[in-house]
Amino acid sequence: MVSESNPLHQFFTAVVEHNYEELGVRSIEVQGYVATLLTEFCEADNLYKIKNADGRPLADLGEMLLESDPVYGSAASFDRERQVRKHIGDYALFFTGMFPESLNAQRLRRSRMESLVDFVKAGKESYFIVSKFEHFEYAKVAPLFRRMSEDFERLVYGLNQVKNELEEMQHPIMRQTREFLM
Repeated sequence: MVSESNPLHQFFTAVVEHNYEELGVRSIEVQGYVATLLTEFCEADNLYKIKNADGRPLADLGEMLLESDPVYGSAASFDRERQVRKHIGDYALFFTGMFPESLNAQRLRRSRMESLVDFVKAGKESYFIVSKFEHFEYAKVAPLFRRMSEDFERLVYGLNQVKNELEEMQHPIMRQTREFLM
């Protein structure tokens, strides 16, 4: 869990809010979720927290999908399915939005566009499945994941805009201009 007073979280919150507002994604809940996701994924342990039965961290989307299956895969319960599916949605959103160029390296046998579509499809589907866990402790967050599934492509585009803004902030001329104006 990330504290709202965490400076990195505050930074990501401001950048995500700015870019998502411009796209019409005005849900404070969605914006907060994405800012928290970015903050958490700054630590590799969180990015690769899903592990197989041998304890090996999973970085392949296909392996994660198998890990999430309670009938034919390794998920021992529906709670495990929800946990892994939530991570798949987060992982897919993060990589398609922040590092779409890396998807080619992850799927060398396929074309780059097919890899992007696979990640988008898996992310949307995973968030949709998570949204179907609508009872008990999951009832309050189910609508958030339904919204994220429905708006997945816009969320990806918004994260790509966040990435672009972060790259601009790193450019020396941009930094000098901001310093001059302040």
